[in-house]
Amino acid sequence: MSGNADPKRNRIISLALLAVLLMSVSLFLASPKESDTIVVTFPNGTTLETEVADTPEKLLFGLAFREGLPADVGMLYIFETTGPHRVNTRQYRAPVDMIWLDESRHVVELMQDVPPCVGDPCPLYGPVGEPVRYVIQTAAGFVLREGVSSGAELKFALRM
Repeated sequence: MSGNADPKRNRIISLALLAVLLMSVSLFLASPKESDTIVVTFPNGTTLETEVADTPEKLLFGLAFREGLPADVGMLYIFETTGPHRVNTRQYRAPVDMIWLDESRHVVELMQDVPPCVGDPCPLYGPVGEPVRYVIQTAAGFVLREGVSSGAELKFALRM
């Protein structure tokens, strides 16, 4: 019996190691690069470099614990599906403007000068009853300064 167990055991160990190796490689290839930036272009020609929030961790924490944003930088939340997505500003250090977009990248709702939340419970922000796919957060004052309006179509381009 022991003669049959060793080859069988070695085969099981080899298959398990192969499975672990394949999963590691697929996770490495599938994970987003930290340096990916999406450049958002507004109808007036203004561009905004956005950090992509497309992982559960980035979607949960967003701009928390950051001191603020430069005028031409933002965060782009990309949700897996279109729906009634809402976010909060828990542990943000500065107010933000929020631009909510539908799947075709048209502005659905704008929120200006949304304050940081430092206590519980934190309010959730987002359009009620409007399905959205993306949210852009910028430094407060961006929406007013750039004249962003509801219905405007934004363009996205990946910068690598």
